[in-house]
Amino acid sequence: MPDPVPATSPAATPAASTLRRVLARIALGLILLLLLLIGALWLRPPDLLRVGANYSAKIVCSNVFLAGRDPQEVLRTDVQAPGIALLRLMRVSVDREQHVVRAGLLGFIGNGLAVARPGMGCSVVPDGNLHFAEHLSVQPHETVAAASVAPWPEGNSVTTTPALDRILADDALAGPGMRAIVVVHDGRIVAERYALGFSASTPLLGWSMAKSVVAGLVGMLVKDGRLTLEQSAGWPATGDRARIRIADLLAMSSGLRFNEGYGTVSDITRMLYLQPDMAGFARDQPLLHPPGEYWSYSSGSANILSRIVQDAAGPLGAAYPAERLFMPLGMTSAIIETDEYGTLVGSSYMYASARDWARYGLFLAQGGVWRGQEFLPPGYVATMASPAAPSRGEYGRGLVWLWGSSAVTAGQNPDAAFGIPADAFWMEGHDGQSTAIIPSQHLVVVRLGLTPSSNHYQPQPLLKAILGALR
Repeated sequence: MPDPVPATSPAATPAASTLRRVLARIALGLILLLLLLIGALWLRPPDLLRVGANYSAKIVCSNVFLAGRDPQEVLRTDVQAPGIALLRLMRVSVDREQHVVRAGLLGFIGNGLAVARPGMGCSVVPDGNLHFAEHLSVQPHETVAAASVAPWPEGNSVTTTPALDRILADDALAGPGMRAIVVVHDGRIVAERYALGFSASTPLLGWSMAKSVVAGLVGMLVKDGRLTLEQSAGWPATGDRARIRIADLLAMSSGLRFNEGYGTVSDITRMLYLQPDMAGFARDQPLLHPPGEYWSYSSGSANILSRIVQDAAGPLGAAYPAERLFMPLGMTSAIIETDEYGTLVGSSYMYASARDWARYGLFLAQGGVWRGQEFLPPGYVATMASPAAPSRGEYGRGLVWLWGSSAVTAGQNPDAAFGIPADAFWMEGHDGQSTAIIPSQHLVVVRLGLTPSSNHYQPQPLLKAILGALR
């Protein structure tokens, strides 16, 4: 029998070997190029990567050291789940002994760094100066747990109403990503609901609801004679910037430029994740409009006010909210976190249980009076909830919204279609945080969760159902 014919002819073998060598060189080149790219990103990460890394570190840090949650669960559900592709590649490590969280793309690109400090919560350390950051602290205030047998708000005893419980059990009304709902009527909690893994004692992030707390702190200092609404916000006494008043900052009408856009490197993301001195960054923005004449939502304004509050508070400084507001109201879980330099981040970073957020809402519903004591000047809350003229009725003069969520039609109050009383005003925050306050109905409704705007959730249907059940 003849020998079998070889599968590959001798003439073809050199060509195949050459092809394999070329492919190997291309693969090697691509690997080297990828390594060079990774090295360049590690040495000089672009700002977008740094924002993502510091955001990841900060959110994990606060939820681990303030709320006692598992870091990987926080990374998965709070950081990565909302759907931003960049964040899905973030990895975190937690040093529980040093109270430090590091984060980065693939675990090492971006230099994300946050530290938990006594009395200050968690702070981003964007300049990497951990040695400086770790040596700042605020003496934590002594908290006295509310008596469990006393009715809320003096204690934590709650009796709910079955009809309202059924409303809160409706997932469509509660909204996707709901974590806590608390309903207060006539000064008592009458209904509440918590998602799996969260409870009445879990501190939750209110995002921009913190701004309304800053307005309350300003009012307390006005009552004490340490501030006035008409005084300059502290710029040198020359030029148009000197005309910016505290009242202008409270009404989001300072005229300072501030880009509040999320999802990219804007003024808000740069301030929160790339600046060790957030209030200083906000103050340095250029003046685009005459003070008091143009409305533009600005987290920078709230942080400028936070610095003003601390300076006016004297020796208490960053401990002022805890000592003078949270402790008297029984808000034992509440904390406003600071930036690296120790300034309260009153724009965005207050954690409190849903019941403690409800305590502050009740405080405003009662006109700034608590247990018969006036904490705010008479009429101050009414001023907070009166329209800031340049906002066309949408926003108040004290860091509160007069409309819930955003108007579907520009210039039209979305609350009206749901029969919500005209005296309602709102504390609202990123990702679906809201507190509706209706003084005429003695009603406060807190709703907290992780509900990105892409879900198009509105809290008004829930509020309408609650109002209907109470009538």
